[in-house]
Amino acid sequence: MNTLLVTATGESTGKTAIAIALGRHAQSRGRSVGYMKPKGTRLQSVVGKTLDRDPMLARELLDTDDEMHEMEPVVYSPTFVRSALEGRERPDDLRKRIREGFDAVSADREFVVVEGGGRFSTGGVVDLTDGDMAELLDADVVVVADYATPTDVDEVLAAVDGVGDRLAGVLFNRVPDAAYDEVEGLVAPFLERRGIPVLGVLPREPELAGVTVADLADELGADPLTDAPTDGVVERLLVGAMSGEEALRYFRRTKAAAVITGGDRTDIHTAALQAPGVTCLILTGGHRPPSTVLGTAAETGVPILLCRGDTLTTLERAEEVVSGGRTRDERTVDVMGDLLADHADLDALIGTETDE
Repeated sequence: MNTLLVTATGESTGKTAIAIALGRHAQSRGRSVGYMKPKGTRLQSVVGKTLDRDPMLARELLDTDDEMHEMEPVVYSPTFVRSALEGRERPDDLRKRIREGFDAVSADREFVVVEGGGRFSTGGVVDLTDGDMAELLDADVVVVADYATPTDVDEVLAAVDGVGDRLAGVLFNRVPDAAYDEVEGLVAPFLERRGIPVLGVLPREPELAGVTVADLADELGADPLTDAPTDGVVERLLVGAMSGEEALRYFRRTKAAAVITGGDRTDIHTAALQAPGVTCLILTGGHRPPSTVLGTAAETGVPILLCRGDTLTTLERAEEVVSGGRTRDERTVDVMGDLLADHADLDALIGTETDE
């Protein structure tokens, strides 16, 4: 049996789509596949329980019948972390629980893909970083990394150092066109000279960039104030903190943007609704706009979302969502599967039949 742990240098790097797509590639080669995410971090409440959405998607797309408590033994919520800080979580007990879950999902399986936590270091408060997980589960590790500037290599080296001799290699994801040649011609050779295999350089795929207004509203817990369609895509965020006249000039120079501003800034609301590149308006502080703004939104077809939190908190959460790209779904995994087939060394990532 081959076991591969997919970890990452940061949040929202595409781990889930990569992990499930690799599982599907293994299935296409006739191998039985298991999946688990020992530390659930992408949480939502389902039928009275807090669960990670990624294992649920994996169970559906990989067509497994494993139990959720086996696929996700630890719910790594803020409540759990606080409990760990207070000394109420025992690392040995957690390790036993994770190992039991792994034994269940790996039974009679030829390939098991293990998805790491939010980033490589997640789980450190209970001595269960992804490096610790690899040792516990006897897994090889692929480090997924974004790349925008040369300083990003520091994060790659830190993660690689934490993995040690279990490293299978590094996989760069969502590399923009402007940086692609630099990664292939400069960064990859640098890493290879240090004995670090680069198993793929995946280009940024426009179809996976941005999120829909509906997905953004769901992630923010926002209330829609209009009946406008919410299938528009948001790729960037703008904060309305200037005068209305300045805002209009600013907003008109962008596209596929969400404007985040206080619910009492009617001048910003009006400017945003007049700009063709604004996909939606997000109002913070729980302040509903006047009926004139809602009427204009109805006429222009721009959805307005209302958030209870302040502007900074809402912006930070929205940035996490948008930077993560398209919400994980079957189409996302299909596209990622094609990218892996075209730009990655699948034999090195999932092994071949002769490895078994």
